[in-house]
Amino acid sequence: MFINKIKQFNLNIINQSIQSCKIINSCSNNNININNNNNNNIKIFKREMATTSNEENIAEFKGHNEIQIQLMKEECIVVDNDDKPIRPGSKKETHLMVNINNGLLHRAFSIFLFNGEGKLLLQQRALEKITFPGYWTNTVCSHPLWIVGSELNEENAEGVRIAAKRKLNHELGVPLDQVNIDDFTFMTKIHYKSPSKEDPQWGEHEIDHILIMQKDGITINAEPNEVMDYKYVSQEELDQLFKDEDEGKVKVTPWFRLIALNHLKPWWNNLNNLKPLVEPTNTIHRY
Repeated sequence: MFINKIKQFNLNIINQSIQSCKIINSCSNNNININNNNNNNIKIFKREMATTSNEENIAEFKGHNEIQIQLMKEECIVVDNDDKPIRPGSKKETHLMVNINNGLLHRAFSIFLFNGEGKLLLQQRALEKITFPGYWTNTVCSHPLWIVGSELNEENAEGVRIAAKRKLNHELGVPLDQVNIDDFTFMTKIHYKSPSKEDPQWGEHEIDHILIMQKDGITINAEPNEVMDYKYVSQEELDQLFKDEDEGKVKVTPWFRLIALNHLKPWWNNLNNLKPLVEPTNTIHRY
């Protein structure tokens, strides 16, 4: 059963890669125009594809999981400091510290899912993950893809909410019919940079869109190549998790700690009335 699940997962990767390739190949060599939330046109320039030798790939991915390596082909959204899309960039390109240290920045999102009791769903990232393996983090943290007319949509954070629904299904196995994109409330954005200690050639440099959802009756069937554990926690239990991290007992992702310590508590205390706390989409907290 587990083998069949992995085979199906691989088929999903292949289908997703084909879809992304069709979208990108359908674009001409001219500029692509998409609308931002001010209804102005942003010029997106087609990326000049860089070639990478097999030797470089072998060195960079040495010791890493094959499924996670294949996922590094996904096309993330490279952005400027104001979170304006510039071009597609592979997950590999956008997560290599050699590129990050030269200023390469991409778009991300972080989901904070609460149940009816007001407890927050956390996940522990699988040991197969290339960045931050085995770390505890928020419900899901991932990237919208360069998909014109879908995950690139800017208005009302629609693109990242579409991506959030997709990744809840991919990582935690939440059925697509249990979540609507309108269930997510966009709160704010943070900009941060952090290398992955376990393999410091990899890291994160993201403008992270924060999404909150409160919902009961969520079915979880975690993908073992993505998630090794998960649990719902109270505010007191989350405080203890950070104390355990300070004592070296557990590891917590840097973006989750930044968000939790600087932004989370007012949201958590007002889950029934989040709208007054929503910040404008041009607000970016930089760390």
